[in-house]
Amino acid sequence: MTQPRRVGVVGHSNYGILGETLARLQAFARRSGVSLFFEEGLRDFVGDGEVLAPGVCRTLDLLVTLGGDGTLLRGARLVAAHGVPVLGINLGHLGFLTSAPREEIETALERWRAGDFEIDRRMLLAVHAEDGDGRAGKIHLALNDAVLHKGGAARVIRLSMRAQRDVVGSYSADGIILATPTGSTAYSLSAGGPIVSPTVDCIIATPICPHTLGVRPLVLPADETITVEVLSPTEELILTIDGQEHERLVPGQKVVARRAEQPVKLVRFPGQTFFQTLRRKLKWGDLAERE
Repeated sequence: MTQPRRVGVVGHSNYGILGETLARLQAFARRSGVSLFFEEGLRDFVGDGEVLAPGVCRTLDLLVTLGGDGTLLRGARLVAAHGVPVLGINLGHLGFLTSAPREEIETALERWRAGDFEIDRRMLLAVHAEDGDGRAGKIHLALNDAVLHKGGAARVIRLSMRAQRDVVGSYSADGIILATPTGSTAYSLSAGGPIVSPTVDCIIATPICPHTLGVRPLVLPADETITVEVLSPTEELILTIDGQEHERLVPGQKVVARRAEQPVKLVRFPGQTFFQTLRRKLKWGDLAERE
């Protein structure tokens, strides 16, 4: 069996330990015969290393992300369409989606090369804006969530939501979060949404500060197509993907979200489970259990 050799690397340059971590990764690659491909933003740290160009992504055996959850989200969107597994190395504090701390980067990579890992498949949302004539704009992939919200003044907007052809309802709020199960522990959780196990494929619709007591988050089947229309006359609508990609919408556009065809593949090691991570990093459970 041919050993995997091609590894892409993305990283967050704001971490002071990124340079040291990249040096350790390069040393491991030289010892192991692994070829590394670095995103453009890492050139100041690695010199003349191979560039992680768009055409290279489909040829990778693994993508390593160096940072926190935001870095992993960004890296996952780069390779999701190509089915490349993602190994998150945590350089920060929470790192809910990552699989190993920076101190264990060599151990994690050795276990990956030895096949001592599991693949955790996480559903993505495919999200786009659509005009009144049904013309679709750019498709965004979201591992956590797609958020429709208003810019400018802090005022509520009136939204209408459909699931397939059925009207779910309309309400006034600051916006709406359309989240995957992976995103249920992110912004949706902060807005009062439910925690959903990533093994349950679904779409979570969480209103942001609804101006009524009768509106609550909804958990919808993964095969639904969700359409959100803004009924308020406003020119300051923004669609935000995973807190990183932004698209400004114009009046008359709708947001359409459905399950993407390809899931993200996260590398996990035996013994790592969602509920273990929930207890350890989000302090799930009562105080006595956590202690």
